Amino acid sequence: MPEIRAVSRRLILGGALATTGALAAGAGASPVASAATPSAAGAAVAAPAPGRRPGQTSMIDVPYAAHRTVRVGVIGLGNRGSGMTTGWSVVPGCTVTAVCDIRADRARRGADGLAAAGKPRPAEYGGSADSYTEMLRRDDIDLVYIATPWEFHYEQGKAALLAGKHVIVELPIATELDELWDLVDTSERTRRHLMLAENCSYGRNELAMLKMAHEGLFGEVTNGHGGYLHDLRALLFSDTYYTDAWRRRWHTRSTASFYAMHGLAPIAAAMDVNRGDRMATLTATATEPKGLADYRERFVPRNHPSWNETYVNGDLVTCLIETAKGRIIRAEHDVSSPRPYSRINTLAGTRGIFEDYAGVVSAGGGRVYVEPDHSGHAWRDFGSYRKEFDHWLWKKIGDDAANNGGHGGMDYVLQWRTVQLMRAGLVPDIDVYDSAAWCAPVPLSVMSLAAKGRPVQVPDFTRGAWVNLRTGLDSRTTEMPPVA
Repeated sequence: MPEIRAVSRRLILGGALATTGALAAGAGASPVASAATPSAAGAAVAAPAPGRRPGQTSMIDVPYAAHRTVRVGVIGLGNRGSGMTTGWSVVPGCTVTAVCDIRADRARRGADGLAAAGKPRPAEYGGSADSYTEMLRRDDIDLVYIATPWEFHYEQGKAALLAGKHVIVELPIATELDELWDLVDTSERTRRHLMLAENCSYGRNELAMLKMAHEGLFGEVTNGHGGYLHDLRALLFSDTYYTDAWRRRWHTRSTASFYAMHGLAPIAAAMDVNRGDRMATLTATATEPKGLADYRERFVPRNHPSWNETYVNGDLVTCLIETAKGRIIRAEHDVSSPRPYSRINTLAGTRGIFEDYAGVVSAGGGRVYVEPDHSGHAWRDFGSYRKEFDHWLWKKIGDDAANNGGHGGMDYVLQWRTVQLMRAGLVPDIDVYDSAAWCAPVPLSVMSLAAKGRPVQVPDFTRGAWVNLRTGLDSRTTEMPPVA
């Protein structure tokens, strides 16, 4: 390991910058916050940030009230919701008290599964589109987990906040800018947290990369590359996997970058987005929508209902995002092309670079090149660096994660950490401002593509507080409170 490294973010957080009164959380937009970056000149102007209502204040650095037990209500028991329901039930100090799905039989199967596993049987709700509103009236729910199709996330997330619950929503939390702003404002008014269920932010490699960046291994971070590249063609045309083909139908009605958050969020966290920097402008490009139609032509029977569909979402939608500090993030989305799975997960700076999904089969799965450790223009294995910079969460519960969670264990890490934060009365790692910023490329990509690739401004959901350097996913070690 090198003897001299760049000044670490952790040291800065303990120094004078973190306590400067001029950077107090919740302050109004500063001159830095409102200044346009060079590339912002000529960018399409987004709607101005709505003002806060009287008495409405920021949720930044607001801790959860401590909960002896976290009681979870689940909305949506399809592929994702059913698996995550099991995950919530096995976290220490957490119990699932209610489950809901528009299809009552799914709610029943979900309750049956928990009871068969020896867990308390949750109450069941279902049978209509608004069954969840009845569930939200319960007073034994602290956290609502939402895993329904994208078009319902905003409405259900807002309703849960208004019912006095904390909320965790699968990707994205909303698909329109006004909806994102409304969720921010509703969180502030209700004093309840809403967070994106961004499990990839808790991935082992992603968190090690974050620590390496914040300890200065890459020097001054200048750019990153992330995304969601996943061949979903067979699942999109399945008659059973996505209920009522809801996900394929999005490809017929929107040009958006639907789901780049899996790769974008870890890069944004490593760059301290909303914690010393912010996303300022976004420029989108898209290839022609060829992949789904080609797959249908080769593999889908002519009597299939998809033959009445026209696809408008580009196979590869790329968002080029510039931050206020001049960093560049490239975020990609492609679920329509034949290719191995990748979230890309690349970060680079003045002293080195990390690349994930590089075809490396040894421990860690990525490759790295950092000075002065390396020379000779040859990649090195990431395994030793992941061991050195392994996040405390993975050191603490990695074995449990492997046994209890999907996606390599990061689902369980997300759930365990959320419950721990709520039980210990701590500040969330991911807040509503992170969630809104990471989801903003969904509507902003549509805007930029409609403007033939012109840049569009990214709203500052923090209303100027992004200049504050503060912790997030780079958390310090804490304990799960004991279960009585």
